[in-house]
Amino acid sequence: MDLKEIFSRVMAIFKRELQIFIRRPIFLFCMILAPIFCTVFFTSLMYEGLPTNLPAGLVDEDDTQTSRKIVRTLDALEETEIVARYANFSDAHEAMRQGKIYAIFYIPKGTAEKAVAGRQPTISFYTNETFFVAGSLLMRDLRLTSELSGLSVTRQTLYAKGATERQAMGMIQPIVVEAHPINNSYLNYSVYLNNITAPGILFLMIMICTAYTIGLEWKNGTQKLLYSMAGESSTVAMVGKLLPQTALYFLLIIFIDVYLYKYMMFPCNCGIWAMIGIGFLTVLASQAFAVFVFGILVGQMRMSMSVCSLWGILSFSLTGFTFPVSAMHPVIQWLTNLFPLRHYYLIYVNQALNGYSIMYVWHSVVALMIFVLLPTLMLRRYRKAFRENKYIP
Repeated sequence: MDLKEIFSRVMAIFKRELQIFIRRPIFLFCMILAPIFCTVFFTSLMYEGLPTNLPAGLVDEDDTQTSRKIVRTLDALEETEIVARYANFSDAHEAMRQGKIYAIFYIPKGTAEKAVAGRQPTISFYTNETFFVAGSLLMRDLRLTSELSGLSVTRQTLYAKGATERQAMGMIQPIVVEAHPINNSYLNYSVYLNNITAPGILFLMIMICTAYTIGLEWKNGTQKLLYSMAGESSTVAMVGKLLPQTALYFLLIIFIDVYLYKYMMFPCNCGIWAMIGIGFLTVLASQAFAVFVFGILVGQMRMSMSVCSLWGILSFSLTGFTFPVSAMHPVIQWLTNLFPLRHYYLIYVNQALNGYSIMYVWHSVVALMIFVLLPTLMLRRYRKAFRENKYIP
């Protein structure tokens, strides 16, 4: 076939696919509405970056000026809100069991007196680590408040002994620490998480929908018709069939990147067009992976969809943005290279957050290109499948 004939056959299959989309609204829901909804939902859910005003309980048996000052310091922190004061620890513990509070801050009687006398009073705090994020954030605030309270008492003692402010601070904090969070200075969890969650959900839907649309031909017994329209070329058949979806996914990648980097103002040190290009390459890699999987399991639509969905779900755990890959078992570290989302994540961190040269992650770019070429290994199987294979429930 010459180029003109190939183009006309691809366009004919393209129009055929658009008619299928119109007859099956589920396609438009899975390919367009679901990714858009998830993107808006997760960014809205974590709009403030981290959870704020997490409920905590207070048991202040000392009830002195010093203890009240400690409580005001704790309540002023962004993540913590003292929602209830309890007469004793048992009542506070019961409230934690009921899920009303995530933490208890306990100041025993005589805390101020022991602090002034230098007898090292003990301030206790308890956090419910069943709710890991809430418990961890409250643990950080409670620990910070306890340390600041101890330093405040030490400073007042030094002042009483005649030390100047410079001398007192020199003894309390002999070394000053400067913290510089790089490329996410606000420590915004939404910036780190949603930049992968939103595209990751899209790539997951791409793999599932690709396996489904290809398998639908075998389920309906129309694969021979598709093969005939493609001039008995499996390459033309697959390109024409997947081209409408590719165009839609390309528009979705543009929407997601514009929404994240222009509307939400997430950091993007490489320029939005670079991220759009990376996203488009990952779209092609996700589609190609699904074509490859279906090529192995020709005629088995359900099994192909199950493998693609499993692969997509596992990629959220093995990508490295929730749990570091370097801390995984060596075998698992190697397996992470088999997930397109892993390479998208590495390129995103390198480009959008760090703004480094793409040469530092050239191996991930090459890996995505290899994913794109995977269907070429299945061309012979597809040619045979279009002619002979039947649908396997």
